[in-house]
Amino acid sequence: MDISEANEIDLTSGIAAFESRLFSSAVPLLRPLADDGNAEAQYRMAIMMQNGLGIVANELAAYKYMRGAAESGLDLAQHGLGFMYMEGECAAKDGARAAEWFRKAAEQGLVGSMTTLAMMYEEGNGVEQDQDEAKRWYKKAGFDEFS
Repeated sequence: MDISEANEIDLTSGIAAFESRLFSSAVPLLRPLADDGNAEAQYRMAIMMQNGLGIVANELAAYKYMRGAAESGLDLAQHGLGFMYMEGECAAKDGARAAEWFRKAAEQGLVGSMTTLAMMYEEGNGVEQDQDEAKRWYKKAGFDEFS
């Protein structure tokens, strides 16, 4: 078995442990992969680090992992990083940066990001209030009453 096969097994096992809420088993499988830049592992390590699941909470590490996964193009991580900026968790509160990351995930088809972005435009939260842009994102997210 070569290293890439072993890494794939660790990733699959780590994700299965994470999804089963066996966080203390997921951490040792996912952390080395996350440190090597695997976006799926980084995303899950960020969630565990942010919430102290199976590991001591560490906001700086959570942000680092989430940002790494987001910059790799993982839509769920882009959404997660958007929330970090929107809520001021693990990162300084910054509505404009939140909107940027939600837009990246929305453009990949993540409905939750489309909806969040629509609400931001509707309320003028982090972006200039724009009802037409809000309606456009709501419609993209599948809310027919906005068509």
